[in-house]
Amino acid sequence: MSNDHEVLLDKGKQNGPKVKIERKEGEPTPAFKGASWAALLVGATAYLIGLYNASMQLNEKGYYFAVLVFGLYSAVSLQKAVRDKDEGIPVTNIYYGISWFALIVAIALMGIGLFNAGSIDLSEKGFYGMAFVLSLFAAITVQKNIRDTQVARERN
Repeated sequence: MSNDHEVLLDKGKQNGPKVKIERKEGEPTPAFKGASWAALLVGATAYLIGLYNASMQLNEKGYYFAVLVFGLYSAVSLQKAVRDKDEGIPVTNIYYGISWFALIVAIALMGIGLFNAGSIDLSEKGFYGMAFVLSLFAAITVQKNIRDTQVARERN
């Protein structure tokens, strides 16, 4: 068994059969994958529940929803462009630049929106900001895990 990693799981029986799960070299662990997905779900769900329960006008809620979706998409797009470039996969400079620009704009729109939101308490602003950042980071990590898993399985 060259570079594969094996994990033995006990299925709850003391002397029962053990299931062998093989993990390819370079593939993220199931725990890291689960933590990444959990962070994305917790961040996005908390943000959306907060938005749903907020006492703001529907157009404001739409703004913050659009900023979240735009931020998630731009973060994943930038992560892919950076990784493609690092692995020697052709990425045009315009796409690479737009990816950076889109993420910066999404973060700026969130910051400016929260800074200028007079109807939102400071604690709520912090909540939205942290849920937004958690969601962006988790989306990048989930995308990385998916790509690492795909590359590891294609290699072997």
